[in-house]
Amino acid sequence: MEGLPIRRNTVLLSAALAMNSGMLQLSAAVATITFVLVSGFEGLVGLGPAIVLGSGALAALPAGRLMDRFGRVPVLAAGFAVGAAGGGLAALGSVADSTPAVLVGLLGVGVSGGTSLLARTAAADMYPPARRARGIALVLFGAVFGAILGPAVFSPLLAGRELDGSALALLWLAGSGFTLAGLAFVLFVRPDPRRIADLITPRAADAPPVAAAPLREILRRPGVVPSILAAQASFGVMVGLMTLTGTVVVDHHGHAGHVVFPIIGAHVIGMYAFVLVVGDVIDRIGRPPALVGGLLLMAVSAASLLWIESVPATAVALFGLGLGWNFSFVAATAQLADCTHTWERGKLLGFNDLLSGGTGAGLALLGGFALSALGVAALAIGGTALVLAPAAWIARQARRPPPIPAAE
Repeated sequence: MEGLPIRRNTVLLSAALAMNSGMLQLSAAVATITFVLVSGFEGLVGLGPAIVLGSGALAALPAGRLMDRFGRVPVLAAGFAVGAAGGGLAALGSVADSTPAVLVGLLGVGVSGGTSLLARTAAADMYPPARRARGIALVLFGAVFGAILGPAVFSPLLAGRELDGSALALLWLAGSGFTLAGLAFVLFVRPDPRRIADLITPRAADAPPVAAAPLREILRRPGVVPSILAAQASFGVMVGLMTLTGTVVVDHHGHAGHVVFPIIGAHVIGMYAFVLVVGDVIDRIGRPPALVGGLLLMAVSAASLLWIESVPATAVALFGLGLGWNFSFVAATAQLADCTHTWERGKLLGFNDLLSGGTGAGLALLGGFALSALGVAALAIGGTALVLAPAAWIARQARRPPPIPAAE
């Protein structure tokens, strides 16, 4: 690994994800109001975020396949370029009162987010298995700075302004600036991380070439299904509880509306602030124990919503939920990377993200119905059960997967 610009590439990819994080925060904050303001359909209040989340999920698998074929950098760069165009279209639609322009813009923002998150595939390429979780964590750590930078840029743009089409257009243009900066960072990544993976894990000179296995065959490898199962459970419960916490705290416990922001802030800190420590722990204890531990922490956090009501206690619960997701997400990504050759890694991670995005959207929708019909208890019990069941299954067969063939 000496002489390879792994550290520089890691910093650049982390900076790119910081820019992506800023754009996704903007999308989460104003996609709903942008769509409602332009279309006038208040009954479709959830359609804007659904478009962003759904398009990101659908883009993940083809983006992963393209990464395996053409390399990581070209696909990541294309994703950021699409995001910049999407932000521009959303801005144009906000000013011109054009629903089609806003819809296409939100699609572009979603595709960009789903593609950009596959930067962790590039991170997995550049580090050997013994340090892979830390390498992935180093790249994901950029999201922390995006979480800080986004509000610092977007909030002043709204100071003293009415949230109308012009103000929304200014916000979306600023978001496009974020994605253009991310594009610039990605373009400086060289050589391509896939090339670095080939250099640090060379095949024997007399070894025959190994073709990429079909996805169904990859899924049968030891360690793959437990990782995907943990990823679905952790992502779905995290998204569902995070998006509904505002309703729980504000409507069901009678708190003021503004208290949701420190609660979500605590959740984001749990998700990303300790990712470097989490990566080291996962490399030290192994993938399966980290998967189980992360899911159990999420179960405790979800169950605590049954009896807590105060804002500080809810913030602690959401912090634990984010930290548990952090362990599960990084461990699942690292194990999926361990179970694949370089030339099939993007395909598997893209498939995982496709399922995760769909699961998250579905559980967020079902969680809303459960909350309205049955109350907070249904949300807490359902979330707890959804992460406890796979934790128990994984724990029963917890073991490190055997190494893949000698080509890796």
